Amino acid sequence: MPTVANLAANPFFATPAQRTALARERFFERGERPLGLVSEPVIQSWHRCLAAGHRPEATPVFDPVTRTQLRAALDRNHALLQAAGPEIDQLDTMLAGTACKTVLTDRHGTIVRASPPVGGGRGVLDIAGRVGVNLGEHSLGSTAPGITTAAGALVTVSGGEHFYGALREVHCAAAPIRDGLGQLVGVLDVSIEGRTFAFDALALVRLSAAAIENRLLARQARGRVLLRFQASPRLLGTPLEGLAAVDAQGRVAWVNAAGLSLLDQPADEPSAYELEALFGLSLPVLLGCTREAAPQPHRLPSGLQVYLQASLGDEAGAAPAPDDAVMRPAPAAPAPPPAPSAEASLNAMSRQAIDAALVRSRGNISAAARALGVSRGLLYRRLRQRSGA
Repeated sequence: MPTVANLAANPFFATPAQRTALARERFFERGERPLGLVSEPVIQSWHRCLAAGHRPEATPVFDPVTRTQLRAALDRNHALLQAAGPEIDQLDTMLAGTACKTVLTDRHGTIVRASPPVGGGRGVLDIAGRVGVNLGEHSLGSTAPGITTAAGALVTVSGGEHFYGALREVHCAAAPIRDGLGQLVGVLDVSIEGRTFAFDALALVRLSAAAIENRLLARQARGRVLLRFQASPRLLGTPLEGLAAVDAQGRVAWVNAAGLSLLDQPADEPSAYELEALFGLSLPVLLGCTREAAPQPHRLPSGLQVYLQASLGDEAGAAPAPDDAVMRPAPAAPAPPPAPSAEASLNAMSRQAIDAALVRSRGNISAAARALGVSRGLLYRRLRQRSGA
């Protein structure tokens, strides 16, 4: 059986545990970076833990936060918990025979939901995986949810890759959950103790986190047009679908990660995107798509054909986002005594009011014109002027 002492002379280490043992020796005893032995996110986490004054031989504390702090965390993350509930229920059912435990943390690393104990409540995993326990690096060192909370990385941490030796029997995989602007809102983690995963835990947790993320985004699309798109119509409604929200001015408020990959766009400033430039669609055409039940083929400016479905945020069962500007006109001011002409009335209306009328009429130009008190032809001309036609 090779030992840590003679592993350095053997370039073909027999097991992952042996490679991890060599990595720990090089890092903690020699001060070397164990490149190629453990992943870069783990190495960076080890550095952060040492810089914070942690010592790998110490015993971490698994005390939960106070009841007041926990209540505040649950209140803050109500939308996240609602969006995650169905996915975690399904995940727990799939993992029921595997001795795995599922936890959901907020963006600070505090567990806000956990599956029932898997080891009779006596194992390290059950003690650490309780609602209210903080899994951040400052508490438990290098764990998968701790690294994801700190760095936003999709990561696995196996056995001795954990900073603290007390966690050497735990194996975990974690994925970030982000909002429409790419900000971390939570972390989904699957862990097992005393054995390695017998399946691709990282792929599973990544897919489940994407489903939670999409459901959370859809709930926050109220007052906007929610656009679903993918290269195959069979992928719509799955965690792999692209999602985007379009506001009353034709601006794309956000695009999820799957959508950005299809559009080949950076994720740094999604709020700066324009509907026409990004999708090759005008707002009236997009609103017309909300009346179509079946996915519609559409060619993007890049030349890629996708299938898309559009719905109003209210129809999608979306919950209001705290800072969202809804796609509705401001309360109408009292009409002045002299009734202006239809042309003058239309010219005096704001762009947002016209779009709001189109939203209420689900893209029906005739109904929107009636609501605005103008002719259909006049409204068509105004829309053509806006699109530059």
